[in-house]
Amino acid sequence: MKDVIIKKLSKEELEKEGVFSWPIWNKETSVFPWSYDSNESCYFLEGEVTLKANGKEYHFGKGDFVTFPSGMQCEWNITKDVKKHYTFF
Repeated sequence: MKDVIIKKLSKEELEKEGVFSWPIWNKETSVFPWSYDSNESCYFLEGEVTLKANGKEYHFGKGDFVTFPSGMQCEWNITKDVKKHYTFF
């Protein structure tokens, strides 16, 4: 199983990826299970998240560019309301 990838991208890199034209998803503080049927990349405009998957914990939030692998099952723990651009590929 592939890992979650967390990166910091420059504004130029984000623009090159077309991130600011992607749809936006908002979610309030909560804990919930999730599974990915395709790869997802997203850029966090706001929020803080602890994600549990593959026996590991990942921490990400505002300013992070995150890629989730297809087939991953996880638990999201949103500790600060999230607003993110996202795309599936």
